[in-house]
Amino acid sequence: MRKEKDFIGEVEISDNVYYGIHTFRALNNFPNTGEKFNESFLWAFFMIKKAAVIVNYELGYLNDKIYESIIKACDEWEILKNDIVVDPLSGGAGTSINMNVNEVIANRATELLGGEKSEYIVNPLDHVNMHQSTNDVFPTAGKIAIIKELRELVENIIILQDNIQIKEKEFIKIRKIGRTQLMDAVPILLGQEFGAWADALSRDRWRLYKVEERIRSVNIGGTAIGTGIAAPKNYILKITNKIREVTKIGIAKAENLIDATQNLDVFSEVSGLLKSLAVNLIKISNDIRLLGSSSINEVILPKIQAGSSIMPGKINPVIPEYAIQLSMSVIAFDNLITNAASLGNLELNHLTPMIIHYTLKSIEFLKKSTYALKKYINLIQPNEERCTKNLMQSFTLITPLIELFGYEEVSDFLKKNNYNIEKAVEELSKKYNVNYNELINKLKSNKTAGLGYNLKK
Repeated sequence: MRKEKDFIGEVEISDNVYYGIHTFRALNNFPNTGEKFNESFLWAFFMIKKAAVIVNYELGYLNDKIYESIIKACDEWEILKNDIVVDPLSGGAGTSINMNVNEVIANRATELLGGEKSEYIVNPLDHVNMHQSTNDVFPTAGKIAIIKELRELVENIIILQDNIQIKEKEFIKIRKIGRTQLMDAVPILLGQEFGAWADALSRDRWRLYKVEERIRSVNIGGTAIGTGIAAPKNYILKITNKIREVTKIGIAKAENLIDATQNLDVFSEVSGLLKSLAVNLIKISNDIRLLGSSSINEVILPKIQAGSSIMPGKINPVIPEYAIQLSMSVIAFDNLITNAASLGNLELNHLTPMIIHYTLKSIEFLKKSTYALKKYINLIQPNEERCTKNLMQSFTLITPLIELFGYEEVSDFLKKNNYNIEKAVEELSKKYNVNYNELINKLKSNKTAGLGYNLKK
């Protein structure tokens, strides 16, 4: 065990860990919720620390040894991330999380210089956190992570959309009955149903691509409340460019650092667009479930796992149900993020960790949903025989005849013939002296236009 002390007192910390006293106190104060940090967020946090030490070194605030040891420690982030143990939903607007990173980097850098943990040849505050505050580092790391994750999500949407459009082309000649309010309506092509899903995803793809323009504006350099207190002007001017260079993410310094520190509405905007994608994924997934259900059975769902522990041979639409569950969670997260973004007070939003955590979790859930769906949709096959049967058994197939005979007339003949299409058309043909075979064939092909009749009363 090793000892560390702060102005509150002294504690003993295991020799096996890289974190220090602030992290130790946070672990005691904040019971673990089971939530895990997004990997891109941790990467972004370490890269901001790396960029900051580069700028501070270039400005003459750090010597060669301190600089080189911190750089090496930051580059070991994939190993050191295991020591970032403070709960993502800890209190304090993220201070404990920032200090967890600072202490881990400082202790590892101290080791690299031949020192022992807690000796702090490299100091977590004076060196690693130099010219920074939790209040500018934390939201900047969150925005960088969100941009990185959004790009991956958009790629998933593109592939899902492409896969649906492939099915649209495969199914474009298959006629079936369309439905409104779960009741038979008018004919539609199976491919057209898939095409509508693809267009909905196209909107989501574009919206999420464009929102990056707003999320890339960061408040780094603003320190505590956006005024840049305790940071030199040269650092403030250079830090954003250096982070952009290190992360290869196109961030930009906010025009108003105070605004960017206290107002987190952009996260609410991103979350709202993620919710829109979730809404469409739920709609698509439920449509797949309905079309593949035993009663409709117009598509053949892939057999990817047994569906029951008691009913032999049963297959369930497990992937659409998986996507629905994750997407419903995203909708719930959006409500949480919206409320949290509105509850910031004066110069800071104390709920920043929760806002960023659940925005990233929403993206993660949607990435998983789109990934699962894109593979599943590839395996869907049409049931052409059932599509035709359902179509021909639906009395709504007669709907196009209202152009020839009028709504009331068609309704009366349907009712008189017990909703039998062929008998109703036969009676109408006799009454209006129309060729029955020509009319019924046109009706079955959904092509009543061009018959040359004008038979409305």
